[in-house]
Amino acid sequence: MGSTKATAPSSSHFLQPLITIDASVSLFLHTLFKPILPTFLLLLLEYSADFRFSFPVSLSLFLASPSFSSLAIPLILGHLLDLVLIGLIKLTFRRARPHYNPNMSAVVHADNFSFPSGHASRVLFLATLFHLIFQHNEELVSDFIGRWIKFEPGFVVLGVWVWAIMTATSRVLLGRHFFFDVLAGAFVGALEGIVAYRFLRF
Repeated sequence: MGSTKATAPSSSHFLQPLITIDASVSLFLHTLFKPILPTFLLLLLEYSADFRFSFPVSLSLFLASPSFSSLAIPLILGHLLDLVLIGLIKLTFRRARPHYNPNMSAVVHADNFSFPSGHASRVLFLATLFHLIFQHNEELVSDFIGRWIKFEPGFVVLGVWVWAIMTATSRVLLGRHFFFDVLAGAFVGALEGIVAYRFLRF
């Protein structure tokens, strides 16, 4: 009696229709908006959310004013958490980046894996953390904004969310990531923001 083969479909086979839809939607959005949106704006958003820019800014915030340590420490530790977590997920899934954007390193060097989007996780982490700190420590955030930015705090929080959503969306429009990469990255980033606020403040 010969050995029987498993009849259950593999996970990759099961997910293939979803992956195909994701790739089709992502290519459609990339093709639709590429002639409309200025590339320099999308690249500027990409650079603004790069770890090599946002992490030194967070570190500088702590060094510039220890009184803002309750804001800066979760920013710093959350950045490191995001770097490790996204790296591990990418190494686990090893999804290739979109084939229609071969010039992947126009602004910053990009790794070879697409799922999930590190930029999306980073900006949603920052927006979520900033929102939570403002919601529960409005005086601290208002003092920081009044000292460094000179804008109405509520508008600054809104601006951070707009920046985060635009940056996450730009990953698809630039052809850096697929749509589901960005959704997954945004979900991970929002969770990181909650974790950083609740457990990484000292």
